Amino acid sequence: MSFNFRGWFSGLFSAPPALSRMRLGPEESTDNALMLQFFTWDALQSDMSWWAHVEREVPGLSEMGFTQFWLPPPNKGAEPLGRGYDAYDLWDLGTVPTRWGTREEFLRACDGAKKHGVDILIDAVLNVRLRCLAIPSLNLPTQHKLGADRFESFPAVQVNPDNRMQDMGPAREIDGWTAFDFEGRGTRCDTRARCANVCLSCDSTAASDGTRSISPDSTGIIRHRPRLSFGFQAKDGRDGHNMCIQLVSTELGNYDYLLGIDIDHRHPDVQKDLLDWGLWITETTGASGFRLDAIKHMDRRFLYTFLNHVRNAHPQMFAVCKSRVLVLRSSIKDVAGYIKAFKGQVWDSFSLVQRSYIHIETAFFDVPLHHNFHLASKQGSRYDLRKILDNTIVKWKPGDAVTFVDNHDTVIGQSLESWVGDDFKLQAYALILLRGHGHPCVFYGDLYPNKECFNPRIAQALRLLIEARKRFAYGACVDYRTDKNCIGFVRHGDSTRPGCVVVLSNRDPVAGAAHDQIRMSVGRTLAGQTFVSFLTPQDSGVQVESDGSAVFSCPPNQVQIWTQA
Repeated sequence: MSFNFRGWFSGLFSAPPALSRMRLGPEESTDNALMLQFFTWDALQSDMSWWAHVEREVPGLSEMGFTQFWLPPPNKGAEPLGRGYDAYDLWDLGTVPTRWGTREEFLRACDGAKKHGVDILIDAVLNVRLRCLAIPSLNLPTQHKLGADRFESFPAVQVNPDNRMQDMGPAREIDGWTAFDFEGRGTRCDTRARCANVCLSCDSTAASDGTRSISPDSTGIIRHRPRLSFGFQAKDGRDGHNMCIQLVSTELGNYDYLLGIDIDHRHPDVQKDLLDWGLWITETTGASGFRLDAIKHMDRRFLYTFLNHVRNAHPQMFAVCKSRVLVLRSSIKDVAGYIKAFKGQVWDSFSLVQRSYIHIETAFFDVPLHHNFHLASKQGSRYDLRKILDNTIVKWKPGDAVTFVDNHDTVIGQSLESWVGDDFKLQAYALILLRGHGHPCVFYGDLYPNKECFNPRIAQALRLLIEARKRFAYGACVDYRTDKNCIGFVRHGDSTRPGCVVVLSNRDPVAGAAHDQIRMSVGRTLAGQTFVSFLTPQDSGVQVESDGSAVFSCPPNQVQIWTQA
């Protein structure tokens, strides 16, 4: 079937917003939905497991207004204290305790969340596998930690790490650490699919005698060249597995390979294993959706298939994708291609034959918005607040945006460090929690004591912003952006809930400086009414004039919320 460009192009504009078709929380709730990323990179509890901590905190967080918990990957990792992103066995939730606890503790936490009206999101690591160091009987040397359980022989070619499409020499037979036996799995699950790989880490390719490594130092990136095809053919008729996967990021030529042992999602056994896992993990845990890790390194056709497969059983399944980008040069262009791909034409799984014009519902983390927050926190009063939403997903496609201020990747010291400083943290949270566009996600590190990034002043004020979202952030939103250093917006409320007025400032807090002020309209129906500060109720109130407007103020470099008295 030929490609219909007109149908694809019109589909970009007719596709419904993803958030409107996915479950964001309990169906019976009329409160605003809210996600919590319930972990930091180094998160641990001294007196209990992490899963027990989740279970203990569920009732209070549900009462605060949280409707979704994004939990860390629950699978067995390569190390006993691995975060789960070092995925070894997705099917193993704890034959030995993971960093986060045991399988039983995890399932109790999921069950407790469900009972209190909080949905669980599984962090799905579908692209890499690493050898598990927690199985002593394997007794493998340290240099194989990015490899597998044992090596196997196969033809491979070394590629230029800066341009993975460029071969560095002819293919040759090597011994690579690519075979997985999942020794610790036991009888808990009998699925034992091995990984079929396209790109492998050459840190793990040397055989014990050193004679079959692809290069003298055994470092770099190699591409697997299978002897037999398993059905995928490139357009020119060549075996598709002599090439890297095509529908991935073109950064570094082809960014399919990230680390460890890269999974080939075109292999039928791999497809079946991951599709079965998607159904199994949701049924086992009662989870309502997924956070999909590192999608820029995965074949988009498999992501389409995976989401469709699980959604056939769970039609309102939630999904949000993370595209790993360098935040310091992030822009809407970095993620626009992925959003358009999921909104447009869908291809038949692994055959490049058009199937239909259905749309795959998934939201995307608004990394460009986070980038703006980071810049605003670094530049202070030099940053023009009128541009804070420019070139963001929430401005371009608000119904597809999951907004956030910080996460485990942006903390100081991480590879994607781009921390939003305390001087702008609350202004950023006010924008995502109170404007009503996008689906906001609060970071555990900003809310709970931790060693990485906690500020008690921020946490106390953040809890008030979350309360304000639950009580007042309803109805139409009207923005007021007349000043470089002070902006505001009005939420007009709905038939059952009052609205609010929000003022944000990034002006330097010079001693004795006057408060920033903006005249905004709350409507003639509220003429004569008094508005008071929600954050500092001891301040004087503001009376609405006969035309429905009033002058609302905010201290320099702070945020203020005004509500009806």
